Amino acid sequence: MSAPPLPALTLAEAARLLQGRELSPLELTEACLRRIEALEPRLNSFITVTAEEALAQARRATEELARGERRGPLHGLPVAIKDLLDTAGVRTTAGSRVLAQRVPGEDATAVARLREAGAVVLGKLNLHEFAFGATSVNPHYGPVRNPWDTGRIAGGSSGGSATAVAAGECLATLGTDTGGSIRIPSSLCGITGLKPTYGRVSLWGVIPLAWSLDHVGPMCRTAEDCALVLSAIAGPDGRDRACARVPVPDYAAQLDGGVKGLRIGLPREHFFEGAQEDVAEAVRRAVEVLAELGAQVREVSLPHVALAPQAVSAIILSEGLAYHLPWLRQRPQDYGPDLRLRLEMASLMPAVAYVQAQRLRAAIVDAWRRLWQEIDLLATPTTVVTAARIEEADLSTTLTLLRNTNPFNLSGQPAISLPCGFDRQGLPIGLQLVGRWWDEATVLRAAHAYQRATDWHLRLPPLP
Repeated sequence: MSAPPLPALTLAEAARLLQGRELSPLELTEACLRRIEALEPRLNSFITVTAEEALAQARRATEELARGERRGPLHGLPVAIKDLLDTAGVRTTAGSRVLAQRVPGEDATAVARLREAGAVVLGKLNLHEFAFGATSVNPHYGPVRNPWDTGRIAGGSSGGSATAVAAGECLATLGTDTGGSIRIPSSLCGITGLKPTYGRVSLWGVIPLAWSLDHVGPMCRTAEDCALVLSAIAGPDGRDRACARVPVPDYAAQLDGGVKGLRIGLPREHFFEGAQEDVAEAVRRAVEVLAELGAQVREVSLPHVALAPQAVSAIILSEGLAYHLPWLRQRPQDYGPDLRLRLEMASLMPAVAYVQAQRLRAAIVDAWRRLWQEIDLLATPTTVVTAARIEEADLSTTLTLLRNTNPFNLSGQPAISLPCGFDRQGLPIGLQLVGRWWDEATVLRAAHAYQRATDWHLRLPPLP
């Protein structure tokens, strides 16, 4: 048996091949490792590749499946983990020099649940230092490169996670999202990435950026794949007080409901302001496709949305400084200049800014809960621009990329980015769909319906 073309293989397709004995976990893992070896000098997606451990896991999964011991759709499928989530016995660096030699003794809960589902872990993925930015231009491990144009950023902070999926180095990854760090790189690299509701997936074992805004979620080729991963990692965890005791539905079983009758809001303000012409046009066309599929689309206004990015910045800087302050005092030279500057800026922020940001957050959530009684989904561009050149990426690039995503970290709502076109330079464009709290099922269902009607998610980067 030989593996199908790896870059085009989705998680769901691979699961069906394994279940039908047309492919084995070992063959698939070996194919991924060969691709990683071939592409890594160009892409820099990984910080650590755990080849021997992955092959051992794949052999075990192959034997288990041969005995009929299938744990579920992820059993035997190769995945990789953002290097912000703890992995037992494998260093977790957070893309930093500060934690370069840190080796945790336990897996993060989300990682442990992937392993329990039978997934094969290939290694740890590169990111923006300590997840504190949206470019993944890392001063310690080098920049993650966009597979559509290796001279451009992959986005961040989960840049390695997006590039690895887009390039076919693995079938799925875990990312984290505090201001857009799953959705931004998914948009810039042409894959599908889901930020679940705050509290849906445990944060235990995840190095924090900002505790009250952090999320863990799947980054895959399709919405169907995201549904499979989310079902595996979601659910209560007594070790994470923020992780809610809310039932986890079978997301994959609810994918085929279509969008007929769904009420989709198109925002009048903020989200299209400053957008590249190609981006705005692609997103509006995507919304037209959803309307043709039966969705009801109307314009809406989001109260206070223009203030949301400022509130998110105040919370991230304050909570981030609280975590980093001991290291910043003892070893400031070990931080990259970009992150050190932001933390030093945070030290000048008055406490009242944090308090006011949290008060604004409460007001926004109250107002948006009323809005989401009138709509089921909101549709926006994920980012207003496509991927910048690596040498041009700076703090202003991060702030531009965050403006459409971070409002929904503030509100804690589920939001997905999925490919909806390309700009004139051949760079991917993302559509963001935002749902009501705990309703990832509707977000995934709408994304799946769109992907069944279009082929943007099937396009592959120009790699060998």
